[in-house]
Amino acid sequence: MSRYQHIMAQKEEIVKASVGLDYAHYTTGLLAFDYEKLLADTGYDVTTAADIQRQTAVGNTPLVELKNITELVRATAAPGNGARIFIKDEAANPSGSFKDRRASLSIHEAKKRGYSGVAAATSGNYGAAVASQAAKAGLRCIIVQEAFDSQNIAQPEIAEKTRACEAYGAEVIRLSVGPELFYVFLKVLKDTGYFNASLYTPYSIIGIETLGFELAQQVKELCGRFPDAVITTHAGGGNVTGTARGLRKAGAVDTQMIAASVDLSGLHMASDHDFNRKSFTTGHTGFSMPFSTWPDRADVPRNAARALRYMDRFVTVTQGEVFYITQVLAELEGLQRGPAGNTSLAAAFAIAREMNEDHIVVVQETEYTGAGKHPLAQLNLAKKLGIEISRGDPKDNKPGVRIVIPRAPSQIAVTDVDLPGVRRSYLRHALEHLPSDTTLGAIDLQFLADETRTDLKFVEESIDELHRTAG
Repeated sequence: MSRYQHIMAQKEEIVKASVGLDYAHYTTGLLAFDYEKLLADTGYDVTTAADIQRQTAVGNTPLVELKNITELVRATAAPGNGARIFIKDEAANPSGSFKDRRASLSIHEAKKRGYSGVAAATSGNYGAAVASQAAKAGLRCIIVQEAFDSQNIAQPEIAEKTRACEAYGAEVIRLSVGPELFYVFLKVLKDTGYFNASLYTPYSIIGIETLGFELAQQVKELCGRFPDAVITTHAGGGNVTGTARGLRKAGAVDTQMIAASVDLSGLHMASDHDFNRKSFTTGHTGFSMPFSTWPDRADVPRNAARALRYMDRFVTVTQGEVFYITQVLAELEGLQRGPAGNTSLAAAFAIAREMNEDHIVVVQETEYTGAGKHPLAQLNLAKKLGIEISRGDPKDNKPGVRIVIPRAPSQIAVTDVDLPGVRRSYLRHALEHLPSDTTLGAIDLQFLADETRTDLKFVEESIDELHRTAG
């Protein structure tokens, strides 16, 4: 047996030892598991989580009204349209993003359980957040990154995040794009005995609940009511899941949850050729579509991020539109912020034009910026790779080939993702994990209805259709 096979064969026991959770305990059917019990058994609620986060200066971030951008929206909207836009400035967290909320409970749990260190597999802001929180707790930290292609070329944004992790004292293991990431991460967990501070544990999701809860309270205090819509950049699903749960716990049950991603259709995330042609490391369809249609492709047995349970609407924007709105935010509001939060801001700009001017839209997060995160760094790399950069109609954008930056704000628009189609894709993936002759019981059918935010009729009709198609 090869070293790779030896490690992969121990996957379940390595993960179980590294997170302190027996996921088998929550299995209730062939597909079903007790999702709410998995979250509840952590022992943390939104109030406890907020108390823990305050101890490391996480949370209580400002809610900022973007008055100048709202005026620009109204100047490009029909009379009477143009919702007020607010932004939750999560760049005020210690490592500069909302990911500090995700990391905080994992680090707290690791310290409480007596682990000597923590590890996480991420190329994004989460690595810096884990490293920052680990430094505060006096724990060692290892971050495993998918960092560059076979030519040893790294996206400047990933290199920026490597530097951030190392600045907080973490060891960073940088890998080329490919399937070895999970193997290396498992090997790190086995060899060190560190806590798995995965993006997808219940601790991570509950940490984000404080963001939705806090946001709802701030809007109500300032405006006398809850927001009409919250727009969240969508990648692996934790952002949508945690924020939506926090909104509900604050009483904002009628607030529309809108997920937004950069459209990178046509690019394959595991392709060596495509890796550096994305111009975005997160918040794009290369993550949001696969994780929406099958969230359990994670580094834990059951992903606590279940975005389809919570989103009311799913939209995409183009690369050029996000670069454009990044500059608009800087020049009109004096806020230079990183790319991920600007994905949801680009969507908010377009969606606010559809809404009445007395409505309230909140962009759920910002992140810090830096040399590697600046649009010019990403665009310069794109040029070196032969990608065309131009001004024009963003509808002409083609990921990996052409980035089209709008000529005017009125050109910013969203494209709605077919949510019923995404739900059927989820059901197809679920069936693929079962023998073809399996008959699902009531508990599994209800679980699938909850997962897809539909009903038993939709699930049963979709499964019948999938069986007919397969047959």
